[in-house]
Amino acid sequence: MCGIIGINSNKPVTGVILNSLKKLEYRGYDSAGVATLNKGMINETKCEGRVENLENIIFKNKNDGPVGIGHVRWATHGQPSEVNAHPHSSEKVSVVHNGIIENSTLLKKHLIRAGHVFKSQTDTEVITHLITEYLKSNDLKTSILKMLKRLHGSFALGIIFRDFPDIIVGARRGSPLAVGYGPNENYLGSDSYALKSMTNKVSYLDDGEFCFIKKNVVEFFNSDGNKVNKQVLEVSSDDQSYDKGNFKHFMAKEIHEQPNTIKSCLKEYIDKINNEINIINFPWDNKEIENIKLIGCGTAYHSCLMAKYWIEQLTDLEVETDIASEFRYRKNKFKSSQLYVFVSQSGETADTYAALDLCKKNKMKTCSIVNVVESSIARDSDYVLPIHCGPEVGVASTKAFMGQLLVLYLLTLKLSFLRDKISKENYDMKISNLLELPKLIENTLKIERDIQEASKDFSKAKGSMFLGRGYSFPIALEGALKLKELAYVHAEGYPAGEMKHGPLALIENGMPVVVIAPRDEFYSKTISNMQEVISRGGKVLLISNKSTDEVSSENLWKKIQVETISDDLFPFLVTIPLQLLAYYAANALGYDIDKPRNLAKSVTVE
Repeated sequence: MCGIIGINSNKPVTGVILNSLKKLEYRGYDSAGVATLNKGMINETKCEGRVENLENIIFKNKNDGPVGIGHVRWATHGQPSEVNAHPHSSEKVSVVHNGIIENSTLLKKHLIRAGHVFKSQTDTEVITHLITEYLKSNDLKTSILKMLKRLHGSFALGIIFRDFPDIIVGARRGSPLAVGYGPNENYLGSDSYALKSMTNKVSYLDDGEFCFIKKNVVEFFNSDGNKVNKQVLEVSSDDQSYDKGNFKHFMAKEIHEQPNTIKSCLKEYIDKINNEINIINFPWDNKEIENIKLIGCGTAYHSCLMAKYWIEQLTDLEVETDIASEFRYRKNKFKSSQLYVFVSQSGETADTYAALDLCKKNKMKTCSIVNVVESSIARDSDYVLPIHCGPEVGVASTKAFMGQLLVLYLLTLKLSFLRDKISKENYDMKISNLLELPKLIENTLKIERDIQEASKDFSKAKGSMFLGRGYSFPIALEGALKLKELAYVHAEGYPAGEMKHGPLALIENGMPVVVIAPRDEFYSKTISNMQEVISRGGKVLLISNKSTDEVSSENLWKKIQVETISDDLFPFLVTIPLQLLAYYAANALGYDIDKPRNLAKSVTVE
C-alpha cells in the first residue's frame, strides 16, 4: 500500500519528490522519507507521520541532489516509527519498497550470519543488505538479478547506489510500478497519478521486470535479464480534480461531484439519439455466457453484491459474488461458460489482481470495471469497462462506488436486452430513468443539513446497525462500512429479516439504527422489523423515498426522505445520505476524513 517515487535529473529533485509524495499519501501516511545522491554520498531523511513533517525537517537540513527516491509508508512489518520508515540505506545502497517480502526472516538470519547489522523491524531492510552483499562480487545487473531471485512475495522497488550515481533501479513483482519520461530527466512511481505533474508519457513494468532509469534513457529487462521494449502511453491530466476547491475535505467534494460524475459516465455509455447502451465489441458471443462471477474487495465487493440483485432480476444468468482474497485461495471450479468480472477503483488491488491472474492462467473470460484504465487489472483483462468518475482522493470511496454501481447496472441492462429478457419498451424506459439520475442525486444532496444533525448521535455511539431488504441490503453494508472507516464506530449491516436470528440481542436503549425502507414490495415487512428495533429501545433513522403516506410509529426518532425513483435505481439515491452520515459523524469527532487511521486508498499488498 506504500507509495514510491524516483527522479533522475540534472537538477535538485527533493522539492519535486516531496510534491509527488503528497499526491501518493493516499497510499499510506504512517511515515515518509527521501534519499538523494549528492557529492558521492547517500543523504537520507525520514520521519514518522505525514509528508508535511518530512518537508519541515528537509528544509532545515538542506540535503539535496539530482538523483533521489521517496516513500510514504503504510505499515506492515514493524510499527510506524522513524527507524522503520523508508528509505532503508546502507553506505552504498538505498531502497524504497511497496509490498511484502514473505521470506524476509530467513534472509535476515542469513545476512546477520554474514556480518550485516539491521536497524529496523521491516522486511524491506533485507533488500538493502542483500544488494549490498551481492555488489561485493558482482556487477550491478547481476546483483539485481540475484537479489530478485532470492525475494519471495510482492514488491515494487526503487533503488539508488553510491557507486552508480547515474542510475535508479526499478523492479516489480505483484505491486504496480510506472516509469515516466521527461526532458533530460526520467521518473519512477507507484502509479501515473504521482507522475502526472511531471509528465504524461509513461510505461508500465510487467510482473518480473526491472529497469535502469538514467537521465536520458530507460532500459527495461525481463526476469532473465534480457532487454525488452516497452510501449510509451499518454495519460490524461486531471489536475483540477486534486484541488478541494471550497470544500473542507476531498471526501465532501467527491460526494458533491456525484451528479456530474454520473452524468459523465452516462455520456460515455448512452447513445441518446438511438436510446442505446454503448457496451459493444465483447470479445465473446454473449450466448457463450451462462454464468457471471463478480469479484471485488471492500466497497467494490458491495457493488458486486448490488449487481447480483440486478442481474438475477433482469437476466437469465446465474450469478455469484466472491471476495477476491477468498476466491484466490479456494479450490475453484472454473467454467468456460462463466464471465469473471473484477471490480476495483484503482485497478491495482492486490487480491483482485491475483484473482484475475488466476482466471487468466485458467483461460477464463475476464472483464474489469475500473476507474484507472492504465491499471494492471485493466491491462490484463479481456474487456474493460471504465467508470469515468475522475480521480478519487479520499480514502473512503464515494463517487467511485457510484460509478461502479452505474457501470454494473448498464452491463446488466445491456445483457438483459441482448438476451431478449427485457422488452424494447421497458429497455427504453430504464434508459430514460437513468438519464434522470444526475438531477435526482443533486436534489437528494439537499438533505445534507438533516443528515448532519442526525450524525451527532452516531458519532457518540459505541455501535450501530444498518438494515435493509432486497436492493437495500448491499447499501446497508456499504453504509456500515463507511461509518467504520471514517468515524471508527462499530457498525454492521444486516438483512432486516435477520434481526430475529441473533442481531436483535445487540439492541440497547439509545443505539442508533439506520433502516433503509423504500416504498417497494418489501416495505411493510421492513417497517415491521423497524418496530421490533424501536420496541427494544433502538433510535431509528428511517431512510425512505418521498411519499404522502405517513409512517405509523410514535417512537420513530428521525425520518429522511430521498427522491422517488424506480425500485432498481433507489440504491443510487439512498447511498448519498449514508455517505453524508459517515462524513459528518467523523467530522464531529475531529478525525482526518480523507486519511482515516490504518487505511490506504489503494490496497496493493495482501
